[in-house]
Amino acid sequence: MKRDDYISWDEYFMSVAMLTGLRSKDPSTQVGACIVSRDNKILSMGYNGLPRGCSDEEFPWERDSEDELETKYPYVVHSELNAILNYRGGSLDGAKIYVSLFPCNECAKAIIQAGIRTVIFDSDKYHNTPMMRASRRMFDAAGVRYYQYARSGRKIKLDI
Repeated sequence: MKRDDYISWDEYFMSVAMLTGLRSKDPSTQVGACIVSRDNKILSMGYNGLPRGCSDEEFPWERDSEDELETKYPYVVHSELNAILNYRGGSLDGAKIYVSLFPCNECAKAIIQAGIRTVIFDSDKYHNTPMMRASRRMFDAAGVRYYQYARSGRKIKLDI
């Protein structure tokens, strides 16, 4: 008889996204993304970090500074964009993206342009900010479905 307590696809792919986010060097926000095909195959992953060739030691990780160039924001590539740019297999038309934080407006544009049709997100802590309202407006206009991941409450343990 087969097991009936296995995890769902959403649990699996969101776990992969969250695990991928742990690669981020950002001291305050670790975000991960996992792009999945229509037939539930992982296509690409990404996390928030500096562009290739830019040293984690030479660029700032601060959130606030009087000089905006001394904050992380002008330099960090978001997890969604990294996942899209990391994909080398052709079209992402019809794919889904699992992301641990609801996408900002810039990532929403990239998601739409890449042909990704569904966004599954965990945290929506910036829900009422103008950038997130812009994301939802663009997703709605472009017909991109989005929904918040429903945590099962189950503790995932690995028996290795």
